[in-house]
Amino acid sequence: MGRDGSMKEYSIDSRYLDETMKLRVYTPKNFSPLYKYHFCIMQDGNDYFQMGRAATLSDELHADQEIENTIFIGIHYNDKYDRLDKYHPDGKKQADYVNFLIREVVPFLDEELPGYCMGRGRTLVGDSLAGSLALMTAVKFPNIFGNVIMQSPYVDQHVMEVVESAKDLSSLTIYHTIGNQEYDVEATKGERKNFLQPNRELRDYLNRQPLAYTFHELDGDHTWGSWQKDFKRALLTMFGK
Repeated sequence: MGRDGSMKEYSIDSRYLDETMKLRVYTPKNFSPLYKYHFCIMQDGNDYFQMGRAATLSDELHADQEIENTIFIGIHYNDKYDRLDKYHPDGKKQADYVNFLIREVVPFLDEELPGYCMGRGRTLVGDSLAGSLALMTAVKFPNIFGNVIMQSPYVDQHVMEVVESAKDLSSLTIYHTIGNQEYDVEATKGERKNFLQPNRELRDYLNRQPLAYTFHELDGDHTWGSWQKDFKRALLTMFGK
């Protein structure tokens, strides 16, 4: 099936991660450097393009003029253990990955593509651990990343401490979902985790804060079957006209 937009791959030789990181960038039909675009930066990038249908949704939503001009950027991991190292709140590469996002990805995108060059023009997206990474990064650096889409994020004491220690969340816009069947989820190393209750606690905290916050409890589990169905609504909430 043909695409309306265009996919291009870039490489960044990251000095923080000491590896070459690939960025898959999908620009909409009629892309022009004369316009400004929102940057939708997706961790688990290949998953969001393949299972989340990000390019298809971009085509549909832009064609119907339902969303603002948006460029989708996908950043992927090497394997599930590399993903754990980069995205987990206590992952041994998490701080390096955040530096990669802030000090390498953002300057690269601002140089290569016509964005808004401010926090409100950049959205971090992620599911599960990638959602945790998106939230923690935006909370710490709201002037760089002003928006978060997190689907079934992993929430533990570390995540809550980061959120609760933030002095001001008022500049953030957050879209947050969790499935009502996510009370017994198999994690990366085979252990079982209750995602539902900690996400409800995070919801209760964020509901009390002065920010633009949208929460949905889905009828679903911790899989792409749930996230894919929800992703269109997430994009309309974040980028809708």
